[in-house]
Amino acid sequence: MSQRDTSAHLGGVYGAENTEEVAALYDGWAETYDADMAKAGYRHPALALALFARHMPRGAAPVLDAGCGTGLVGEWLALTGYTDVHALDISEGMLAVARRKHVYSGFTCAALGDPLPFADRHFAGVISAGVFTTGHVGAEGLDELIRITQAGGVMVLTVKRALWDGGFAARIDALCRDGRLTALDETPHYVSMPGEAGTTPSFALALRVD
Repeated sequence: MSQRDTSAHLGGVYGAENTEEVAALYDGWAETYDADMAKAGYRHPALALALFARHMPRGAAPVLDAGCGTGLVGEWLALTGYTDVHALDISEGMLAVARRKHVYSGFTCAALGDPLPFADRHFAGVISAGVFTTGHVGAEGLDELIRITQAGGVMVLTVKRALWDGGFAARIDALCRDGRLTALDETPHYVSMPGEAGTTPSFALALRVD
């Protein structure tokens, strides 16, 4: 697929008006997604994994890959010793590709921002790469992730800078003031897809659930 085709897919998902549209667009992109993102130099999975490994012991379980897509993060989690990882994504097509990689212990099709079908304090940690961004999920996705993460557990999120400045930072600050989260770490800003012209900066951050 050409860079132009990849840009068209990205433009579609970033411009989607509802979760149903996002899911349908990713369903149609699933089979070529890995190759397309490799050509774009996609950085979110590597940086999110690095931050997760810094703050979560090897083998911590269970872990939620929130917005797992085709399983790019799941593959790397398995290689680095996190072997009980549950996959969550809005797209059945993406989950179908992720299943073929045989790195997940379970699968759930659901949208971040909606109630999630997991018990309180179920996961030791959460990793979410490339999800908190334009046209996807905003601060409304945080409360459910906090609810399902164990006290002392770590959430690693990548966040597009425009989203951060548009209210996400204020929500994180409020959650920290309320004693629900502690900010642990963050990366410098980086371009998540250097092979795609016009990609705006993001960064990754680690948060402890209190």
